[in-house]
Amino acid sequence: MGAVADGWGFEVEAAKYAAVGAGSYHWVASGLGGTRRFVTVDDLDQKTWLGDTRDSACEALRRAFDTAVVLRNAGLAFVVAPIPTGRGESLRRIGPRHTIALFPFVDGQAGRYGHYDAGARPALVSMLAELHLATPAVGSVARSIGLDLPGRRHLEAGLQDLNRTWSGGPFSEPARQAFASHASDVAAFLSLADRLASDVEKRGCGWVVTHGEPHSANVMQAGDRHLLVDWDTVALAPRERDLWMLVEDGTEDLAIYTNATGHHIDHGAVDFFRLTWDLKDLAEYLNVLRSPHCESEDTVAAYTGLTDCLTSRDR
Repeated sequence: MGAVADGWGFEVEAAKYAAVGAGSYHWVASGLGGTRRFVTVDDLDQKTWLGDTRDSACEALRRAFDTAVVLRNAGLAFVVAPIPTGRGESLRRIGPRHTIALFPFVDGQAGRYGHYDAGARPALVSMLAELHLATPAVGSVARSIGLDLPGRRHLEAGLQDLNRTWSGGPFSEPARQAFASHASDVAAFLSLADRLASDVEKRGCGWVVTHGEPHSANVMQAGDRHLLVDWDTVALAPRERDLWMLVEDGTEDLAIYTNATGHHIDHGAVDFFRLTWDLKDLAEYLNVLRSPHCESEDTVAAYTGLTDCLTSRDR
């Protein structure tokens, strides 16, 4: 934890590993006087949706964390943003492959992925309305993701290499066989994503600052407050990048959002972001399983995720 002391002046007396999230490593660090902080180390090789190289992924991650800091400073109290270093940095690079960031420790309970608790859903709708209305505060800081599909190159490379053995590790060839059995579906999904993106662009809906992954596991309850964590995906995009998950569970309380922002849901954009969510996940799993690897908890999860994603056409 020397990097924490060097960057933030936080002397770590004890650190406990927290096995949460994917592509990142987390610790709860205790300092003098019992003060606790949340330490995150990101693996840039697992952030390919942020950039094609380690340097570009690092820069995108830095801009995302910078955006979260600006939002928090602008008065959005629900944003759990990084604590800047003594030099004002939202993260530090530690070696070519990793970055480190320090966050406030939140004494609360995260939601269960796939299910919004009764109180969390309306709270999230209100948080997203406030977030989207705060776009002017971050216009010069936030990155824009466009309507390109993150990780598309991994999907296209997989489709092109189906007739050759994949030899990155123990799950490479099983992944090739599973992917090959659904290759026509993946190609159809890519074409559909292109058509939906074109339709969204033609309608020219205003772009706002979006969280990107406001699923239930990223909503924390701390006392009587709800907070939004995991801001590495924050970017300028159509509002439906955040709203599609809520639309899936019904639209009754989205009137809160419409009343606050004046925006009515674009269901074509909802379809686009729902589809690209699955395709982005599939691309990430492919990247892991085609790359050099050994059997581990992460690669088992990647193979399971890949096979689950490949059946999404049925849904």
